[in-house]
Amino acid sequence: MKKVSSVFWITLAIVLVAVIFGAATPNSFEEITANIQKIITSTFGWYYLILVTIIVIFCVFLIFSPVGTIKLGKADEEPEYSKGTWFAMLFSAGMGIGLVFWGAAEPLSHFMSPPLADAGTNQAQKEAMRYTFFHWGIHAWGIYAIVALALAYYKFRKDEPGLISATLKPVLGKSMEGPLGIVVDVLAVFATVIGVATTLGFGAAQINGGLSYLFKIPNNITVQFIIIASVTVLFMISAWSGLGKGIKYLSNTNMVLAITLLVLTFFIGPTILILNMFTDSIGGYIQNLAQMSFRIAPLNQDHRDWINGWTIFYWAWWISWSPFVGIFIARVSRGRTIREFIIGVLLLPALVSFIWFTTFGTSAIDIQSIGNVDLTQYATEEVLFAIFNEFPGSQVLSIVAIVLISTFFITSADSATFVLGMQTTYGSLTPSNSVKLTWGIAQSTVALTLLFSGGLQALQNALIIAAFPFSFIMALMMVSLYRSLSKEKKELGLYFKPKPRKNVQKKTDEI
Repeated sequence: MKKVSSVFWITLAIVLVAVIFGAATPNSFEEITANIQKIITSTFGWYYLILVTIIVIFCVFLIFSPVGTIKLGKADEEPEYSKGTWFAMLFSAGMGIGLVFWGAAEPLSHFMSPPLADAGTNQAQKEAMRYTFFHWGIHAWGIYAIVALALAYYKFRKDEPGLISATLKPVLGKSMEGPLGIVVDVLAVFATVIGVATTLGFGAAQINGGLSYLFKIPNNITVQFIIIASVTVLFMISAWSGLGKGIKYLSNTNMVLAITLLVLTFFIGPTILILNMFTDSIGGYIQNLAQMSFRIAPLNQDHRDWINGWTIFYWAWWISWSPFVGIFIARVSRGRTIREFIIGVLLLPALVSFIWFTTFGTSAIDIQSIGNVDLTQYATEEVLFAIFNEFPGSQVLSIVAIVLISTFFITSADSATFVLGMQTTYGSLTPSNSVKLTWGIAQSTVALTLLFSGGLQALQNALIIAAFPFSFIMALMMVSLYRSLSKEKKELGLYFKPKPRKNVQKKTDEI
């Protein structure tokens, strides 16, 4: 532990205080976090919507900008991982458990409680898919992309430490090497711990829900404690083996299991309806993207509550995860051009998410519409297994889903221990196993504390609170990156080169 920075001890102390407080007075902890969460969402919802939309616009700008040819590394460097493995790793870290947890539950929830339409109607089904695409599409991956790009650019191109604070030097100067830099890195590490712990809480709840539905195992905090403790041991073993082995192999396993579950559900479920809904929802998503991006419903409290509970929650979730996912994606993206990086991170995972949600969401809504079973009677973590119960081979599908959640759980936590270790050892790309072990135990403990103090609602409250201060750092990262890329564009002479007007030249020669 000799190489750890002050960020390690400061953040660990803050996490420890939060855990003790949450465990000692769970009701007070839930009440306080709920009040803070309400203040943030009701006062700063507009800020979240504008910030995330600007991030997406900036990402699209970089794709078409001449700076897109700049490599994240030296000019002659080649990518460390193949495109298939690279995509599997970033996707497993970036979405993972969330896809399985919300894959059927979110579209079903929007169908029964839509943002605008009447519940249970055809219009409600269209809105359900469109807003699910919105929450899991390019806005989410744009948040990840901008943090990852800044970190990769400054680490591999400018030889800066792999720290969040290092990406702000073009804006805040040498102050990032002092106490202010420590504050920035502490906020990033704390947001990461809360973001990952929240996702682990969702994963544990869904594994428990599946076991409860299938085998009548009690669905309570004791079982969830056993689940988190068991998976913690597994992901620490994976983390011990390093990026090249544990995370790489698990990420590829995740993709195989996810594709297997997706294909089976696609063909067993309402296949033609899924294809039609995918096509229609893509069109609706593109057509309404601008309106959804800025929709805040200032004059309708019911609509505003829906936005706070879903859109603002998701933007906060992605922001709180962005230090973790951003650092991890940056670490595995060395040698790729900015254009290749943005396209790979922004578009491909979003498309896979659309396919996933259309398959599971349409299946859920179709079952609910037929009326043989009321899926709304089940807890969020049990909805997927209730859907499988209506399909042939339900036991097999449910077991595959539980295994997939578990491997996603391990991969996310495994990746997070590496990132947290990196951020608290001066940006080291090979943090010690003792540091990773400490953070692995810390994030599992936070997940248990949040579940104990208020279940899934406490998880959501903690997410929104942790994301808020880091959102300002993200805005500064974007400004910093723009300045550095503009400077390098001038140095390298990267400008749009108009094509010569051949017809004009020909007429000139004739004269």
